[in-house]
Amino acid sequence: MPERRNTPDEDFDTEKSQAVVRIIIVGVAILYSAAQVQIGAAAPYQTGVFYFILQYLVFSLIVERWISLRPGENVPRRLITITADIGGLTYVMSVGDATFTPLYSILIWVTVGNGLRFGVAYLKISTLASLVSIAVTTVFNAYWRQNPFMVMTLVSTTVLVPAYIHSLLEHLRRAYARAQEASLSKSRFLAQASHDLRQPIHAISLFTACLRDARLGAEELRMVENIDRSLQSVSRLFKSLLDISTLDSGKVEPSREPVAIDDILKDVWRQNADAAQLCGTELRSLACDAVVTTDRALFTTMLQNIVSNAIKYAPGRPILIGCRRRGGRLAVQVYDRGPGIATEHQAKVFEEFYQVRRRGDRDIDGVGLGLPIVRRLGDLLDVAVDLRSVPGRGTCVTLGNLPIARVPRPAADRPAHEPTATISGLRVLLVEDDEAVRLATANLLRRWGCRVQAEPAIPEAVADFDLLITDFDLGNGVTGTDCIAAVRTRAGRDVPTVVMSGYDEARVREDLGSPDVTILSKPVRTAELRSVILAARTGRRPPAASV
Repeated sequence: MPERRNTPDEDFDTEKSQAVVRIIIVGVAILYSAAQVQIGAAAPYQTGVFYFILQYLVFSLIVERWISLRPGENVPRRLITITADIGGLTYVMSVGDATFTPLYSILIWVTVGNGLRFGVAYLKISTLASLVSIAVTTVFNAYWRQNPFMVMTLVSTTVLVPAYIHSLLEHLRRAYARAQEASLSKSRFLAQASHDLRQPIHAISLFTACLRDARLGAEELRMVENIDRSLQSVSRLFKSLLDISTLDSGKVEPSREPVAIDDILKDVWRQNADAAQLCGTELRSLACDAVVTTDRALFTTMLQNIVSNAIKYAPGRPILIGCRRRGGRLAVQVYDRGPGIATEHQAKVFEEFYQVRRRGDRDIDGVGLGLPIVRRLGDLLDVAVDLRSVPGRGTCVTLGNLPIARVPRPAADRPAHEPTATISGLRVLLVEDDEAVRLATANLLRRWGCRVQAEPAIPEAVADFDLLITDFDLGNGVTGTDCIAAVRTRAGRDVPTVVMSGYDEARVREDLGSPDVTILSKPVRTAELRSVILAARTGRRPPAASV
């Protein structure tokens, strides 16, 4: 496996720390040299060494400033500093006598330090340069020539210590590679399992939506509602798994823009109102007219996870979503009057898969990924996440440090008309390779009054239609991207399109290469599907998607 390369921030930290330590050591060397000048003032070389080290201090300060102005990996700069460090030490040890032999310890520090900070290649370069330094010093320093066993000891130390460090670095590299591979395997497994299981759950949820409109009796309708609630619990679990695998992939890039925070609060309230009602919870959201700069979808996911957690762990207790202004920043807070979290658990709830459970506690949906996702998204968006909880009194989670944008509040979207009335008569081309999903989706759309042409693959001929709904994976190496291109070519226009997929939006969006295509993650809620179809048809912006 290739050797890991540092990120620009890591390069800056290692170079900067090396420069700071160099300045400290040179300062100590100046004090040591000054003491030697006072002790042996008759030796003229000692005064020369003292002034040389002073000049080297100036060089060290210049290097530190260079790193501050131009951070990141800079190979020429590293080679210059290695040459200068070892060359300067060689000069001082060569012109001095026994009094400057202790500077050899700095020579070893330079050798080992470069290896530990910059990698094996620099360790080898520094070791070779140090051996040359010892050879040059031995030639020009009478004291060293008179003590060959001391020189042999220094040579063996210069070889053995870096060799041991090299062995440790190789073990560390292999261990890191194994850990990385294990982490990637876990992420791939989570992503694939989430994708494969989403498909049947998506089909079941669509069939359930069809049953709900099938004029069932009261008892049968309650059973359908129970099935739907169970499916929503499974859906939330898959969403958490997919969010984690997406964050692990490192492909989540924030897209910051001015966002009316009240729009996000209303979205989250609407998403959780039914779940809160079922639990007997009063969910309130206080209006806020602030506009903040953030990624709408990612911040919505953060707030949604927090509110969902509050509903699960504080059933039947009131929950309040509100905002506080702090200088030029905004904080969004979620209060609940649940049982609270004991102090020893409060830091751990942000760890993946950690759940606060006690003997005899009731079963709660989820696997302990909600708050870890919040913390990781907070790091990505520079949003401060703070949790305060008092056992027996409740919990408050704060999403702070949101910059307030100096722009007028965006105009609200036009109020949505009744979806069933608006999409009735809509001509839809549905492309879905899974028979169960295709049948369920077509049945649901027809119940809403749409005229549907359902196809298992890209059709050779298409009738006139208003909207294309396609799966992303269509089998045999064909994707939704291919489907959209082919259908639009045959239709002779850029028809509005909705893509449904079990993969994360970033991956699908990258493949599509188009910002005007709406993406829905399976399993899709029927209300979300109707809303997106309406938005795609009317040209309005669809609701924010999650990670």
